[in-house]
Amino acid sequence: MSVIRIDKVSRWYGNVVAVNDVSMTIGPGVTGLLGPNGAGKSTLITMMAGFLPPSVGAVTLDGTPVWRNEGAYRHIGLVPETEAAYDTLTGYRFVLANASLQGLDDPGAATSAALGLVEMQEPAGRRISTYSKGMKQRIKMAAALVHEPSVLLLDEPFNGMDPRQRLHLMELLRKMGADGRTVLFSSHILEEVQQVATQIEVVVSGRHAASGDYRAIRTLMTDRPVLYRLRSSDNRRLASALIGDPCTSGLDLDGTALQVQVIDFERFSRLVPGLARELGIRLLEVAPTDESLESVFSYLVGRR
Repeated sequence: MSVIRIDKVSRWYGNVVAVNDVSMTIGPGVTGLLGPNGAGKSTLITMMAGFLPPSVGAVTLDGTPVWRNEGAYRHIGLVPETEAAYDTLTGYRFVLANASLQGLDDPGAATSAALGLVEMQEPAGRRISTYSKGMKQRIKMAAALVHEPSVLLLDEPFNGMDPRQRLHLMELLRKMGADGRTVLFSSHILEEVQQVATQIEVVVSGRHAASGDYRAIRTLMTDRPVLYRLRSSDNRRLASALIGDPCTSGLDLDGTALQVQVIDFERFSRLVPGLARELGIRLLEVAPTDESLESVFSYLVGRR
C-alpha cells in the first residue's frame, strides 16, 4: 500500500503563488481533490506525479521524494487534464508505447488488459485524432493503468464522458480503492466526488482549506447555520413557537414548508418533537437541505 505525503509544500511561478504551504497525506482508498478553477489542484497533482518540483517543501511516495525519481514513476499512473495526445497514433499504439516504456514483460497483453478495463477495445485501432473528448479521457486512463500502478492520479477525469461512461469510471475507481490502491482525483462534478470519494481534500486559493469526508467537514463549520426544511399540519403555529428560541437564527415560511436556520442542532432536535406534541401538531418532514458537498464546498470557498 502506497502513501503520498505533501509536507509544507509551496509552488510559485514568478510572482504568482499557485500552492501555498500545503500539507496533506493521501493513502489507500479514493480521495477527491476539490477546489475552484485556479485553486492549485493541477499543480498539486503534477507535483505528486513527480513532473514538477515544489519550490519549498517535499512531496514523497512511501518516504522517498518523487521528483526525478524513476523508481517512483513505476508506481504512479497519471491522467492529466489536458486533451493533448499523440493524435497520429492509434489508441492501441499509444497504450502499447506506455507499456513498453514501463519495461513490462508482455506489453501487448498488458495493453489489451488496460483497454478492456476502460472499455476501449473496439475503437483502439482508430487514430486518437478521431476520438471524442470522452474517448480521449478513457485512452489516457488505459495508458495510466497499463503498468498496474499502486498510485493513480487523475485530473478532472470525468470531463467529456457521457453518463454511462461516468458510472463505469466511478465503479472502476471504487474497486481500485477497495483493492488497496491509492487513488486521487480532482473534479468539479461535486455530486460524483460525493458518491465516489471516501476522503476529501479541499484547496482554495492555493491553500489547504479542509480535510475529511464531506459530513465531517460540514461539522467543523460551527459558525454557519444548517438549513432545515420542516413540513407539519400547522406550519404557522410551529414557526411562532420556534422563532424566539436561541437554537434558531432565522425562519422562512415558504408555501407548504418552513425553512429554519439552525445554530444548535442538539437543542433543535429535542425541541421540535416536544413542541409538536405540546401544540398538537403533526410533523410530516424534518430534513436538512444543505448537507450536500455542493453546500460544503461553496461555504469553504466563500470563507477565503
